[in-house]
Amino acid sequence: MKVLSSLKSAKSRHIKCKVVRRKGRIYVINKSNPRFKARQG
Repeated sequence: MKVLSSLKSAKSRHIKCKVVRRKGRIYVINKSNPRFKARQG
């Protein structure tokens, strides 16, 4: 999982990427290809 200052680039890397808020942090998750996971904050 990458920790990024901007998640816009991480979301646009794959079609199935979703941006999710959990516990005050913002995550990019991808069920079909988990190597695109990222976190902000």
